[in-house]
Amino acid sequence: MWVLVAVYGATQPEFKEEFLTELVRAYNVEKLPIMVGGDFIIMRNLVKKNNDNFDGKWPFLFNAIIDSLDLREIEMSGRKYTWANSLRVPTYERLDRVLVSTEWEQKFPMAIVVASDHTPLLLNTGDKGQSTSQPLFRFELGWLLRKIFSI
Repeated sequence: MWVLVAVYGATQPEFKEEFLTELVRAYNVEKLPIMVGGDFIIMRNLVKKNNDNFDGKWPFLFNAIIDSLDLREIEMSGRKYTWANSLRVPTYERLDRVLVSTEWEQKFPMAIVVASDHTPLLLNTGDKGQSTSQPLFRFELGWLLRKIFSI
C-alpha cells in the first residue's frame, strides 16, 4: 500500500507559503510510502524555463522542503516543459512533477513518468504485471462540481 497526494499549487504568490506548509503537513501525517504529484506551480531551478525571468525565492523554499522531507523527483520524459503562456513569444516552464518518499522509491525503483501532448502525467511503476495501455488514474473535471470539492 502507498498514498497518492495530488496537488495543484497556488498561482498567486501570497498563497504559495500556505501551499508549501500544507504539503509539509500532508507528508508528516502519513505513515505509508507517499507519492506527491501534479502541478506545483513552482519551478525547482532556472533550467526548467526557456528565459531568464526568474524569482528564486519560491524555488529555494520548495527545494529546501523537498530536501528536508527526503523526497526524490521521478524524472519526466516526453516533454521538457509542462506549461506555456499565450504571449507572442511564449514563456515555457516545467511546473508539473512527481515526488516520492524514499520508501516509495524502494518499492518501485523502475518507476518512470511520461508527459504527453496535453501534459497529463502518466506513471509506470515498472511493475511487470502493470498494463501500459491504460492510465492508472484519470482525473475527471466533473468531480470539481461536487460539493466535497467546494471551498
